[in-house]
Amino acid sequence: MSELAIADGTVGIFHYTLHNGDGELLDSSAGRQAMPYLHGAKNIIPGLEAALVGKVAGDKIQVVIPPKDGYGEHDGREPQRVRRKELPSGRDFQPGMPMRAEISEGQFVQLWVTRVEGAWVWLTSNHPLAGVELHFDVEIVGVRSALQVELDHGHPHGIDGTEGHHH
Repeated sequence: MSELAIADGTVGIFHYTLHNGDGELLDSSAGRQAMPYLHGAKNIIPGLEAALVGKVAGDKIQVVIPPKDGYGEHDGREPQRVRRKELPSGRDFQPGMPMRAEISEGQFVQLWVTRVEGAWVWLTSNHPLAGVELHFDVEIVGVRSALQVELDHGHPHGIDGTEGHHH
């Protein structure tokens, strides 16, 4: 009997450590639950998803993802300064914080806070890791077939597919 390999329609479950090209630790799943994702549903960056195709539980890989296959190239535009009072109230804006902004009726754009100073908040459309070469160490801890509800929703419902959530 062969092990289930990561492919479209499967849920890959993995632990990871992420560094930039200078070796600086950016993120890690150490001490947390492994990360499940629905393969083929764009739940993770394209370069990492492509590197995981065909992997099975127990596989360990190291992969370097160029910006174009990660969070994109930095567009070169400077963050825009916005008065805090023009933004949604009751939020504690912090650098790196994501926020969605409506640009026209029903159309939204993802922005990130880059700086907060007094009455001002600086926002950019560049992801904090745009333009960064990503170095992943990944260990696949499980692969399972996705449930139909997960395929319908476009994301996994936890490690075993039973985690409840709301849409």
